[in-house]
Amino acid sequence: MTAAVPDEPERTDRGDRAVLLLRLAAPLQSWGAQGAFNVRDTRPEPTRSGVTGLLAAALGLPREAPLDELLALRMGVRADVPGTLLRDYHVVSDYRGRPLPQAGVSAKGTQKPTAPAKYTHVTSRYYLQDALFVVALEGVPEPLHRLVAALRAPHFPLALGRRSCPPTQPLVLGVEEGELEGVLRGLPWQASPRAKTSYAYRLGRRRGLDGPFRPATVPCSVTLEHAGGDDVLQDVPLSFGPHDRAFLGRRVHHEWLRVPTGFPDPDAATEIEDDDIHDPFELLGR
Repeated sequence: MTAAVPDEPERTDRGDRAVLLLRLAAPLQSWGAQGAFNVRDTRPEPTRSGVTGLLAAALGLPREAPLDELLALRMGVRADVPGTLLRDYHVVSDYRGRPLPQAGVSAKGTQKPTAPAKYTHVTSRYYLQDALFVVALEGVPEPLHRLVAALRAPHFPLALGRRSCPPTQPLVLGVEEGELEGVLRGLPWQASPRAKTSYAYRLGRRRGLDGPFRPATVPCSVTLEHAGGDDVLQDVPLSFGPHDRAFLGRRVHHEWLRVPTGFPDPDAATEIEDDDIHDPFELLGR
């Protein structure tokens, strides 16, 4: 089900805004937006429905519970390590050797065998491997601190898009005063020490150096919810009820931010050529 794009969450000018920062990293994560039984896709970054489901699981909300409080938060995603796409190949069969049933059901609610008989079914599952994202949720402080407590002692197991993808720690980076873009811009790069070292040596080789080049900042792509955004993502959940699943659209804005690398002694020359910013492979090392 699709519907109109909702209004952006109400903003205030009283300086009472805060941002909850989450570090979403794991060997595998998957953020499906569209998919059927035989093909389950993943978007290149966490979806609003996936992050909302993570928070709802931490709070212990039932599937039919209203999500208004969670959807009132403004969300941004920073791709610190985009990861690589993995296709997981499956073959499904009945262990008793019987033909697989059809997708449809009869008037009595039973599935008929496939005709002609089909004994195997090929499916594909897509994942992001070795990815790391920073998800920022902007709102008033009190609900954000309640979410921190729930995420540190979750009611249900947490997963990054699918139950088979538990997150690594730390998951919660804390709550910062400020607004979405400013907090994402100021938070140091969350890549692992190994990824940072690999990145520095690649930059050094590009400049003909014998060793690493440690810049003060690194470019990261971000997706920010914005009422004037030029892209629409259809991933805002109205309900997680199994018989009442529906989604709204949201407007987002895509851009690049230069964020602190966290190198203890960055090199004096920190100007990076434009070609480096648009290199899609520069952050894939771990």
